[in-house]
Amino acid sequence: MNGRAIVMRLLLPLLLGVAVPADAAHAAKPFDEAVALYQSRHYEEAFRIAEKLAKEGHAEAQAMLGVLLENGQGVKADPAQAARWYEKAAAQGHVGAMFALAMLHLNGRLGSKDLQKALHWAQEAARRGHVPAQYNLGLLYTGVTGLKPDWKKAAYWFRQAAEKGFAQAQYNLGVLHVMGRGVEKDFTAASEWFKKAALAGLPEAALEYGVLVFRGEGVAKSERIGAQWLEYAARSGHPAAQRRLARLYATGRGVNKRPVEAAKWYLLARAQGEKDAWLDLFLKHLPAADLERAKALAAAFRPTKMRQINTTTGGKTSLPRGNGRKPGGNGAAGAGGNGAGNGAKAKK
Repeated sequence: MNGRAIVMRLLLPLLLGVAVPADAAHAAKPFDEAVALYQSRHYEEAFRIAEKLAKEGHAEAQAMLGVLLENGQGVKADPAQAARWYEKAAAQGHVGAMFALAMLHLNGRLGSKDLQKALHWAQEAARRGHVPAQYNLGLLYTGVTGLKPDWKKAAYWFRQAAEKGFAQAQYNLGVLHVMGRGVEKDFTAASEWFKKAALAGLPEAALEYGVLVFRGEGVAKSERIGAQWLEYAARSGHPAAQRRLARLYATGRGVNKRPVEAAKWYLLARAQGEKDAWLDLFLKHLPAADLERAKALAAAFRPTKMRQINTTTGGKTSLPRGNGRKPGGNGAAGAGGNGAGNGAKAKK
């Protein structure tokens, strides 16, 4: 499992879990005023108010002070001092401060990584329902940071976050169902989690869901709809999706055969490090005029960020529409050949 845990520039609303007033003039309390000042980027004024409240024992102000000190907002960055204020807030049960401490220890912001302390604080926050902490705790249990893997615990915490709509956790839970690690190997379950994450706007999930639809693994088979999901991911700039889509346009599977379009997508993918010997040969035999057109299209390409889709609104959407569950559809996810591509890799 490749990747990394969340490395975030802590944002105050996320850490505190509070609504941010739009206008400081209407703030009813000093802390509300500090939050409004933070949101309007008046960090020095926010720091002044938060520091006074923090010294009086206000837990949310202590957490805010930690954010400002960690990020260097309105004051010189000082992760060690930030940790001290987070600890004070955490001692009063502030869940966001617990998560912040986990990230400081995990990312080595205090001089060196301390995986045991990171694990401790992630557990404390996760057990209290902090969703990003639940996701990161799942990552810790995969062993990606050096801890001994515990796949059942990883799956448990990914599920906790996934059921609350955390897209990366949904994607990773789908990966575990493909791999059969910590959960039953189940392509139907994997397809459901991949689709949820794709609808939330995660390109790698759109890619993997498209692969399963293309092959008919866990869902009704449709090369056309599978190709649409791959293109949706490719348009976001995802290099693996671009490479796989290039093969489809080159061979005419799920789409009309379009050599120039195939070349465009592969040129984009190759520029990001994706390699494919078959497609290299395809480019070599492409007529010079077609190759020049593909290069021009690739140069003009601008990625489009995938948007979150609310499927309950009944409105029209350009997303490929879903397929029903395929009973017993737990086939093997092998290499794609000229098809859609390979199986999932867990996102960290």
